[in-house]
Amino acid sequence: MSRAAERLKLLINHLDRSPAVIGSSPTYAQTFANSPPWRFRYTCDTDLLTPDQRLFYEENGFILIKNLVSDEDIDRFGKAFERICRQEVKIPGLIVMRDVAIAKSEFVADQKAVSKLQDFQEDPELFRYCTLPQILKYVECFIGPNVMAMHTMLINKPPDAGKKTSRHPMHQDLHYFPFRPADKIVCSWTAMEKVNRQNGCLVVLPGTHTGTLQEHDYPEWEGGVNKMYHGVRGYDPKHPRVHLEMEKGDTVFFHPLLIHGSGMNQTQGFRKAISCHYASSDCYYIDVKGTTQENIENEVKDITSRKYNIDDISFKDTWAFRGRLVQGERISL
Repeated sequence: MSRAAERLKLLINHLDRSPAVIGSSPTYAQTFANSPPWRFRYTCDTDLLTPDQRLFYEENGFILIKNLVSDEDIDRFGKAFERICRQEVKIPGLIVMRDVAIAKSEFVADQKAVSKLQDFQEDPELFRYCTLPQILKYVECFIGPNVMAMHTMLINKPPDAGKKTSRHPMHQDLHYFPFRPADKIVCSWTAMEKVNRQNGCLVVLPGTHTGTLQEHDYPEWEGGVNKMYHGVRGYDPKHPRVHLEMEKGDTVFFHPLLIHGSGMNQTQGFRKAISCHYASSDCYYIDVKGTTQENIENEVKDITSRKYNIDDISFKDTWAFRGRLVQGERISL
């Protein structure tokens, strides 16, 4: 038996004990005490994650992998982003977003006008991020071997214009997704440069992935809120939080129920990151009418209808159109 396997067996034996004898923080106790004997729920049996890494993700809902994406790849993604900002290429289905604080200012045909690219699946260079072998190896640890790339973004968080609109409210990504199960969805988020508290790094509430999907809506911010930036209603602001400061190429993987957001960019530069949400291809679509997700369904359908001049399109169809198989077999999605 390998040392890793021995370590895993020892840890599982430890966790199988009565919750009363497990010395830990409240979040840890709640996670492991609800369904003894303990079984791994959020990670799959592969040889990549160490036992400690698996336990960390099970408990916290995220894990940071250092130096996963090369400088060369990130620089190529940056150049592809700049070509789009200069309007040198036109990508079908791509959504180019601008911060609400500068959206009505004079248009500048460079990256200063763009705060986010969304749905870049038709751009071969940017979509290459979603197919990087080192990314997919980790994705398989969370959702299994049949992998769909469902949602893509390149975030170019601008310097805050004084209205705090560069913030992203605390939210759960599952709010945007009409497919389940949640445990078979994971996001990879890679820093394209140094990311810290000054330029608005990700902020996560560890352990919140063990809860349920909360009601989301636009926060009532005085300076305004960017389009589609819904936030959780009524989360506990006293919940312990972690600021994910990262170096260029570092990548965080996190569960879609993990409550997270990002702060203001208080520097003069832009903060870039690239991300993809993956789902197992055997996930299935659900009807979100009558649920807390109905507001985002209506908003997405309205945007899609105006963009493509199509009146009769379902929330499910907007996602099926974007999804791309990147590994294994396409089953349901």
